[in-house]
This record gives sequence, structure tokens and C-alpha cells, in this order.
Amino acid sequence: MITSLSIENFALIEKLNIDFSNGFSIITGETGAGKSILLGALGLVLGKRADLTSLKNKEEKCIVEANFAIGKYDLKSFFETNDLDYEEETIIRREILPSGKSRAFINDSPVNLQQLQDLSFYLIDVHSQHQTLELSEEEFQFKILDSVASNQELLGKYQSVLKTYRSSKSDLESKKSTLSLILKEKDYNEFLYTELQSANLKEGELEELEQQYQSLTNVEFIKENLDKLLSIANEDEFGILKSLKEFKSILQKNRGFSANYELLSERANSILIEFDDIVKELNRESELVYNDPEKLEAINQKLQLIYNLQKKHNVLTVEELLQIQSELESKVVSVSTLEEEIQKLENGIKELEVQLDAVASEISKSRTEAIPDLSEKLIGILHILGMPNVRFKIEIEASASYYYNGKDALRFLFSANKGTDFGILKKVASGGEMSRIMLAVKSILSQYSKLPTIIFDEIDTGVSGEIANKMGEIMRDMSSTMQVFAITHLPQIAAKGSNHYKVFKTVVGENTFSDLKLLNNEERINEIAEMLSGKDISDSARTHAKALLN
Repeated sequence: MITSLSIENFALIEKLNIDFSNGFSIITGETGAGKSILLGALGLVLGKRADLTSLKNKEEKCIVEANFAIGKYDLKSFFETNDLDYEEETIIRREILPSGKSRAFINDSPVNLQQLQDLSFYLIDVHSQHQTLELSEEEFQFKILDSVASNQELLGKYQSVLKTYRSSKSDLESKKSTLSLILKEKDYNEFLYTELQSANLKEGELEELEQQYQSLTNVEFIKENLDKLLSIANEDEFGILKSLKEFKSILQKNRGFSANYELLSERANSILIEFDDIVKELNRESELVYNDPEKLEAINQKLQLIYNLQKKHNVLTVEELLQIQSELESKVVSVSTLEEEIQKLENGIKELEVQLDAVASEISKSRTEAIPDLSEKLIGILHILGMPNVRFKIEIEASASYYYNGKDALRFLFSANKGTDFGILKKVASGGEMSRIMLAVKSILSQYSKLPTIIFDEIDTGVSGEIANKMGEIMRDMSSTMQVFAITHLPQIAAKGSNHYKVFKTVVGENTFSDLKLLNNEERINEIAEMLSGKDISDSARTHAKALLN
């Protein structure tokens, strides 16, 4: 339950610190005094989004901090899952900076808004006026029925299998789509693969073939240059080789005269050896150079084949062609593999459907058995709330579809008066009737949930008099197992609380401030009397207020 709330620099609130206790707490105040601001601030620590308009002073940060006593509510696993420090007195803090950035903390550990929202699900149910419309939504109606049927464990089991089922269905559709595409292109892919495979491509082959082609198309030019080189090197009278030998021989004659001549002679000998080796290599190259039209034609054909394949596949290298060949091979081979995987998935999906059908059948049976109990509970509470002829017709119809919560469709029909036909809630129930039905629903749900706190924001809309008195009694009864807050304008409900808080506005100079305080007994009598008679409190109003409180 929430034990305290601290607010700084939020909307009309400059600074507020208030403590709360268990039981049934009332919050009253004039229209516009700041009750919605209070809920807005609480919404921040529960994970609602915020913006700079929330700041009273745009130069300072806004801080909202709430303390929750959670020791009785088995929430350790949530804190472990989210890697948070567990404290029985847990503190949630939200900060909005002047820059517009927002920060959130649980027990001083930074968290994101999703984590706040997830935790708030276990802490507080804030029932605002527009949420009464949820009564007409099938999802909320199922929530009511499943709570009474105690279907939580079955629903968890069903949803776990459903998650696997939907994932498998998605995989199956994806693989079928891939297979269909491959089968459409199968013949063409096989042709392309065979064409590339028969080309017998090798990495680095293109550069080598182009070099060979250049050599074979320039045989005469190459041969002529080689012959010139060999002639210059080997010419009998003035050849380079002969001159180098003579140069070396003359230099050797000076070797004995200095170490420098010795070194130069060795270098000359090295040049002669290297040049002689070059001449021998040129001789071997010359012997290999000859016209080979057949080889030239074969190389030309292979080059043209590669060029055509490159153009066809819009690539520039043989390596890219080999990659395409590998991908085409995978596609050709993958048809049988995909067909096997599809068959395996289809078999698995059939097994999952058997499991889903079995669990969904249990859920449906449990719901059917719970319908009379739910109807009886609702009618019983609504009789107390001044609806003696109310009837409900709750019907379950089996469906072939797998919904998130089973295979049922639900019809939740209502009749308020004798002699009237059943109809859909939102079409046949008045605002006051919807408020009373929602209170009855919340009262029933509180018996099945372990929720620490519920806040009713003017759930008494459209009711008055004795009905309001009965609504107050029901909320007070709910407070025996949970912390209950009621924001109300009705004195009959206000008088039922064990604690009474008042929201009020003050004007200081040019500034308006909202504040909240816990009323003592005398202040409470005056507040309820004012709710009865207005600002000018009469003696009879005070007497009536005392009577309501007693």
C-alpha cells in the first residue's frame, strides 16, 4: 500500500508531503482545487509520461516520490527479475528536469518507464471516470469472469503454448513463402547454376587469362625485343657480357693494392653473375615465345565467357561470380531441405493445436461453471445499490480461432428492469447504473486479487442519496482487505472513510497553490457540512454531518 507521497514543483503544488494509512481514505475538495493534479503526480511514479508543462517553476526540477509498503504482496521475484534491490518499504521517485528530460528510480536504482508501469500493475489500480467504459469491452469482461473462475494458472499455461504456436506459424509462413519463391525460380536458378558450374571458374583466373592473352597477341613484338636484348648482351666484339668480363678482369689486377679495390672487384663480379643470369633467363623466355593460334583461341573464348557472365550477373570479378554460384547451389539444394523443415513445422503446429485445444477447453469449462457465481455476486451487490430487478445474461460461444485468452467469444448482456430485453451494457445502462456496476465489479475483483491499493476517482457519478450511502459502505468493506481511496463530491460517501483528506487552493500574491491535508474530526464535520449545504454552513448541516459520521 502507499504510505506517503511527496511532491515538489508540480503544476500548482509547490511542496507537499503527506502520509497515508490503510483502510478507507476519502479525498474531497472543490472542483478545480487540484484533485486531478494529485492523481497526475501519482501517475508520474506509476510510469505515465510527463512534459515541461507539469513544472510549476520552469527553472527548477519537479520531484515526485512515493513510499509503498509491499512486504505482504510477494513481489521479490519482480525485483530479482528486474535486477532491483528489494525493500519492504519501497521508494519510487520520478524527476522531471527543466530541460524536459525525465528520470525514474526504484529504491535509488535508475529504471525506465516500462519498469515503472510493470511494477505499478502490482501496486495500485487507479479507477478514473472514463474507465467505467471498460465494462463494455470484451477484454475487461473476460478479466472479471476469469478472476471469479480462478483461471490465472490455466491462462498462463495457454498463453505460453500460444506464444510458441504463433512463433511456429510465423516460421511456417516465412518458409512457405521462401519455398514458393524458390519453386517459381527453380528452373531458371538451375540453368544459371549449371551455366556457372560448367564455366569451371577459379579465383584469380581472369587476371591470369588476360595476361596470357596479351602475351599471345604480341608474340612477334616480344620475340623481336628479346632477340635485340640477347644480341646486345652476346655480341662478339662489343657485347655487354664480353665487356663486363673484360671490366672485371682489369679491376682484379688492382685487388692487391688496397681493400677498396678488393671490394670493388667483388661488386663487379656480382654484377657479372647477375647479368649473366638475366641473359640465361632471356634465352629461356625466347625459347618459350612462339605463335600458338589454338591456345590463343581457347583463351579468348574463356575470356568472352567470363565477360558475358559478368555482364549477365552485373558483377566485375570472378570471385563475385563464384559467390553467386554458391548462392544458386544453396537455392537448388535448399528446396528439399525447406520441404523437410515445413513438414516438421506443420507436424509441430498440429501438436501445439492439440495442446491449445485441451487447455482452451479447460478454460471454457471453468468459465461456464463460474458464470452463475459471477451473476449471483453482481446481482447481490447491485440489489444493495438500489437495482432490485437487475439481471445479467452471460454467454460463452466456442470459436475456431485462437485468441490471446482462449477460444471463447463472450456476450455480457444486461437488463435493469422487469419486462425489458437484455442488451449490451453501453447501449442500455445509464451513467449511474454503469457506475454502480463498475463498483460491484471492483468489489468482486478485490476478493480475488492481491492488489494493495485501489483509488476510485468519482465512481459515484450519477448517484446520490441512499445509493451513495450504500456505495460508501461497499468501498469501506473493500478496505478490510486492501487500501481504498475515494475521490468524491458526495457527503454520504465522504462520511464512510476512516481518514479524510482535503484538497484546497490558496492564493499568495500573484500565485495560486494547491495543497492537501488530513482533516481532524472538527474539520471533517465542517467539510461534510459544506458538502451538504455549501459555503454558508447551517446548524442543520452540521447536525446532519455529525449524524453521517456517526
